[in-house]
Amino acid sequence: MSQAEELLKTHGFDVILLDVMLPDQSGFQFCSELRDRDVQTPVLMLTARGDVTDRITGLRIGADDYLPKPFEVAELLARIEALRRRAGRNGRTVNAVFEFGDVCVNFDNQSVYRSGQAVELSRREFQMLSHLIRNRGSVVLRDELLHVVWGYRSLPYTRTVDVHMWQLRRKLEADPQEPRFLRTVRGTGYLFADTSKP
Repeated sequence: MSQAEELLKTHGFDVILLDVMLPDQSGFQFCSELRDRDVQTPVLMLTARGDVTDRITGLRIGADDYLPKPFEVAELLARIEALRRRAGRNGRTVNAVFEFGDVCVNFDNQSVYRSGQAVELSRREFQMLSHLIRNRGSVVLRDELLHVVWGYRSLPYTRTVDVHMWQLRRKLEADPQEPRFLRTVRGTGYLFADTSKP
């Protein structure tokens, strides 16, 4: 994807067409990285995988539309035109900084501070935290995190997500044993608690 990344840095595009099944990483993962870098270009995901879980995952990570294969070219062109109109009317806005408790997350430079002190997060930890924050107040499935952060196309049994969550809690929560923000939804996944809601 290095060539695509270089083109995005040097050229302006109206719409990004992104296939889920890429040769070196998943489209979910690439889209998530674009949004983490505050790339605002509308993304239309194309994929042969058309089940509901994949569509929800694509939209949650920041895709603007999702078109399963096979599709008619006329429909693809119509969706592209709709995205261009929508972007021209009210382009995507993303806050560069998000704060919770004594933690400050800067999405522009992918830095995290707690009580004014820098916190070292691995790339996977930052991506996982970013995805949970973007979907705060909603349950995020473990399978979805494996798709988005690790780029798994098949979903083997693994404790990877749980281990990374434990690390995030240890670094960011006042009491990792009783987390205020990074909560577990037993048997399902995780929830970033939106404490701004009553």
